[in-house]
Amino acid sequence: MRVYLGLAAKRQDISPAILNRARSVIEWAFPVPPDVIRGREWHGRGVSLFAWTNEPDDARQPPLITEHGGRVIGLNGHLADPSEVTALPDDSVGGCFSVWFARDGELGASTAINRVCPVFHAETPELHIVGSRALLVHLMARPDERVDFDVLALQSMVRQGFFLSDETPYKGVSALRPSSRLVVRDGVRTVTETPLPQAAPAPTSARHKRAAVGELAEALLATVAPLRDLGEPVNLALTGGRDTRILAALLHAARVPFRTTTNGLDTHPDVIIARMIAERLGVEHTVIAPPQTAAKDAVLVEHPLGRAWETLRTCEGMTSAYETIVSYLPYSGKPTMSGQSGETLRAGSLNLLQTDLGDQALRRRIETTFTKDAKLFTAEANEHARELARPWLARENRLETLDHLYIWYKVGRWQASARAGSLRRGDPVRPFLDNRVVRAALSLDQSWRLSEEVIYTLILRLAPELRDVPIEGKQWRFVQSAESTPAKRRFPWSARTRLPDPPPHLPTTKTGGGWSWRTSPGPALTDVLRRQVLGSLDALAPIVEPDEVRALFADPVVRKPALAWHLYTVSTLLTGLYPGKAPEDLPRITVSRPDPGR
Repeated sequence: MRVYLGLAAKRQDISPAILNRARSVIEWAFPVPPDVIRGREWHGRGVSLFAWTNEPDDARQPPLITEHGGRVIGLNGHLADPSEVTALPDDSVGGCFSVWFARDGELGASTAINRVCPVFHAETPELHIVGSRALLVHLMARPDERVDFDVLALQSMVRQGFFLSDETPYKGVSALRPSSRLVVRDGVRTVTETPLPQAAPAPTSARHKRAAVGELAEALLATVAPLRDLGEPVNLALTGGRDTRILAALLHAARVPFRTTTNGLDTHPDVIIARMIAERLGVEHTVIAPPQTAAKDAVLVEHPLGRAWETLRTCEGMTSAYETIVSYLPYSGKPTMSGQSGETLRAGSLNLLQTDLGDQALRRRIETTFTKDAKLFTAEANEHARELARPWLARENRLETLDHLYIWYKVGRWQASARAGSLRRGDPVRPFLDNRVVRAALSLDQSWRLSEEVIYTLILRLAPELRDVPIEGKQWRFVQSAESTPAKRRFPWSARTRLPDPPPHLPTTKTGGGWSWRTSPGPALTDVLRRQVLGSLDALAPIVEPDEVRALFADPVVRKPALAWHLYTVSTLLTGLYPGKAPEDLPRITVSRPDPGR
């Protein structure tokens, strides 16, 4: 993991006291043990660039800070081709990254198309501040050690568990938008933004479809090229679903050695299909059977306060403790691969939730995304949510709007924050988050991507050997549409160029008996959540109605567990859990199975 901080004076040089403050507060903002943090600094006229990492050595390329063409450059994330560092901050470069650059009198930072490697910024009467950690930027902007929260901004954290805006929990600190560049020259700041690509109409001929999918395939192949020279196979967790099948086909087409593993019983569709994929591609496949243990009527779980502290420390109050954050392990420089955000190739998760693609239904999805659970919130919080929704509701193309909302907020805010835990362990190649891949995907018609014809064609292009391998779960969407009556077809244009008929799908097996203590918290855990939230209603009062919060927790087991976790997370943030020492001697909580006799 890398952390960057840039400072630019508005009038004079940066004082030694401010520079020393940066060196002292990094331990609060970098969620790793202090003894593994090492850093580099560059100082020029009126400008300073700090960089810290928990990488154990300088083997990773490009270096933490490097000099090219009379300026220094820092890269947070990775490049598909590290030699392209000289082209930065050009936003057409491949990889998953944000960029920091400086020279005498100039400081800049830029985001890629999905801002999944974030940039935060603030200013004081004396300084412009940019950084990769929001708390670090805030602490540098404060005249004292006190953290000043933007409580109204936290209303979306309570609703959704992440931010649906460019706001942060910290007053005066904002997230830079996607494909944006912030530059400070001689104390004056400018921000430029490149709009997300506008999708072309869906191609209507087989030749044009092949060409469009070919561009996407080439962008994907470039992302995995660095994995070719690892010296040992990449390990791919393979299921019977869509996204990992794309990755298997991608590695196969790129001639990257890999092996596969699947968790499950031999009779589960995931295992059956994954074994078929591995056989067709000629790669090793290992099945990891779940442990066969006696059914448990209860489990002992960590105390929510410890879970919340680690989430706040790692994700800076921008991810709910409802989520399970990857715990810390020492950094490994070994290149690995992650299949995060495959929904990008299918028009985003918000569109994928829709069964009705009519204008009013899509509009309701946009409204609900911003104004969920309105009864719980104050009038001011609801008006703030409506204000955030207005520019998105004003857009005419609803499918594109939901597609872009997914990129801006689900990827650019939720994933950008939540993945901080895993970044402490290493920086895997993420094909679906690659700058060029996302740009190529967004340029394709949303309804075409949503039909899944794009990814089906992509898989056959990369690995035609998988043509007769069924899909786990629901059938491909373009097949479902073709089997409907003409009046009910969601993708009527798809019939113009017929694809080969996929094999029948294998429905998901319902194993029965599965339960999660987060979603079924039971009375004891509900009581812990309740006492924290109700005990901090004064801090939450600007955004929630106290009586509605009490009603939420009125039953022995809370009715909306995710919402309860979001409230719990925000309440611990506002009452000072972090920054601060980790809570100690917390008892574990017994969570009973909802129905032990099932």
